Amino acid sequence: MKNMKNNILKLLFGLLVLSALNTGCTDDLNTKPLIELSLEELLAQDPLAVEGILSRLYGSFALSGADGPGSSDISDDAGESPFLRGIVNLQDFAADGMKNRWGDNGLDQLTTTSDWTPENKFFRYLYNRIFFTIPQCNNLLAILQNVDIENKEGVISEVRFIRALANYYLIDVFGKGVLITEDNFGETEALPEASRIELFNFVEAELLAIEPLLPASNTYGRATKGAAQMLLAKLYLNAEVYTQTPRYSEAASFANKVITEGNYTLASDFVSIFSADNHNSTEIIFPLIADAQVSRSYGNTTYIVNGSLLADTTPLSQFGATEGWGGHRATKAWYGLFGDLNTSTDVRASLFWTTGHNYEMEDYKQWRDGYPSVKFRNTSFLGTSLASSFSPTDFPLFRLADAYLMYAECAVRGATGTDMGTAVQRVNEVRNRSNASSITQGQLTLQFIIDERGRELNLEGHRRTDLIRFGMFTGNTYLWPWKGGMRNGTAIPNTYNLYPIPSAALLANPNLTQNPGYN
Repeated sequence: MKNMKNNILKLLFGLLVLSALNTGCTDDLNTKPLIELSLEELLAQDPLAVEGILSRLYGSFALSGADGPGSSDISDDAGESPFLRGIVNLQDFAADGMKNRWGDNGLDQLTTTSDWTPENKFFRYLYNRIFFTIPQCNNLLAILQNVDIENKEGVISEVRFIRALANYYLIDVFGKGVLITEDNFGETEALPEASRIELFNFVEAELLAIEPLLPASNTYGRATKGAAQMLLAKLYLNAEVYTQTPRYSEAASFANKVITEGNYTLASDFVSIFSADNHNSTEIIFPLIADAQVSRSYGNTTYIVNGSLLADTTPLSQFGATEGWGGHRATKAWYGLFGDLNTSTDVRASLFWTTGHNYEMEDYKQWRDGYPSVKFRNTSFLGTSLASSFSPTDFPLFRLADAYLMYAECAVRGATGTDMGTAVQRVNEVRNRSNASSITQGQLTLQFIIDERGRELNLEGHRRTDLIRFGMFTGNTYLWPWKGGMRNGTAIPNTYNLYPIPSAALLANPNLTQNPGYN
């Protein structure tokens, strides 16, 4: 596994044929291609050219640019704008369990779920990253139609998966946009607006088409059949939010395929999944790769690790870091799910730094209010490791425990083809792995599921989506610290179930319209 990780990283940065871009992506028709020569010319110079370009597409989710952490493929800030950083900001810091204290304009509004506007730069960052990745995929797909390469069908399927993943975040976060494919890529006229349902149908069709074509196993960090099945399961799990039509039976079916057909097993130790050697994990289905030397970024897991530490209270060396930025702390909405942290036997309950910190977050801008999460770390689970300023720990975007919990949720919701006994067994496998007690079938309720997803998956880019699906994000049914900008939480409008379309995107394409409530 380590060699596989090194190989994909070498491809990612070893090819001179890829251009480093500095172009804004809100103009979704005119994103410059990564390929400056014809593919035939590239292949003549380097037989690995296609794999290198493909690696760059994968890297677009974790890195800011091809020339190190200070470079950016788009005209946004290299440190603030990477795709993964956007996922954490918009999914975790806008939800209940995590808060940021820096007070940056834009990030402050996210962490307090208040005063959201189309001018917020962090909304623009993720939108721009989406519309950087999609056109690059289309460019390669258009070229691949006319050339012969080894495993052509497999490579095309991987590119379509990457495009589907980027479109999934467009569906989930913004709810609409434009639908760009290899067929309309490069058109000079502004594309029409695509609705959430239109985008949903496109992503669904793409994933259903490529799922049987993708390999069961692949080079580490690249798409597999299991990755496509996970994305389909997530798409269907949230279909009622996205399309107003529940698709829990389909979600359960694809989650079950991951569990029963894939080459994945639960890691024996929870901490190993978030350590520097997690490329060896049997649980991770699709990672976003990080490396302390080769693929350095301020926006991959470095953002999570360094942002959660500060030498003032947390010993950096214990977690393999040389820098602590002192920004992120969990709230009681997360660690309160474990009850008394001092007496809990749950391994996951031990992954908060409590010394020198206060249980209550009286002021979200005070470092000592709230407990930093030390779930992610730069240290290896097995063997020795060197402290580093950039994280070598991969981000587990999809992992098996999530499939177990998705199946259980679908069973509780009455999905066809599910079995409550199996659901309870799978939940208990996830819990017992962390030394948490088993539950009975009577305890497996929707409330238990959303709480267990918080215990297991917080800070992994799912929480906002989960809360929306459970009807707990907006309104006042569920309040958490600093929701709506109030210490004890207050209601927020249903408008906030979607982010506003960035103003720059509206200016770039007059066919786009703003989401309701943000005009």
